[in-house]
Amino acid sequence: MKHSILFLVITTVCLSCGNDDTILNSERTLPPITQNGANTFGCYIDQLLFIPRDGDGTFSTNDNAMIFWGGGIDNDYNEIDVHDYNSEKTASLLMHIQGLHDNGIASYIVNESNGQNGIDGLNHTYMHCRVWRKDVGNYQNYLSYENSGNITITSFNLNSGIISGTFSGSVRNYQEPHDTIQITQGRFDINGFTLPDANFQ
Repeated sequence: MKHSILFLVITTVCLSCGNDDTILNSERTLPPITQNGANTFGCYIDQLLFIPRDGDGTFSTNDNAMIFWGGGIDNDYNEIDVHDYNSEKTASLLMHIQGLHDNGIASYIVNESNGQNGIDGLNHTYMHCRVWRKDVGNYQNYLSYENSGNITITSFNLNSGIISGTFSGSVRNYQEPHDTIQITQGRFDINGFTLPDANFQ
């Protein structure tokens, strides 16, 4: 009986010793697919769940986990820049959507990325991500290529600031093009007016 009690105590202590990240990861799930400006984002990158998480930042400012902005001549592109700053060895993802203001609700073919963003990126829709690879022990950069995926905008309203959609695609390793991974079950629901104040834990 004493051995059983001792085993139970040791097991309970060991289970409670996991870091906060381990516990939270088991509770996190993809957000539902919505179109009401809920400020959500999620996908699987190489079968691992990726959702935004704010960081502590520096100089009393936080690292915002998700930023949505537009640029170029007459706002001819928009970008969704997403990071998980608060998990160990995770990922970041950028989606560049060309012609959103002209085309609105539509399906956008994902084409080649040069790994840059903004004016340094290419003039078409693309995505790229930075992913921790356990097998090589460091971060690797993965870029989209010609006709490698889709971003489907299901809601777009300038007056309300809402942009919602789904996405998926393949990306390949910048240094080793034979190394291809999948981005699946992607979804986002953004309110551009309230996003800067949103909290991602």
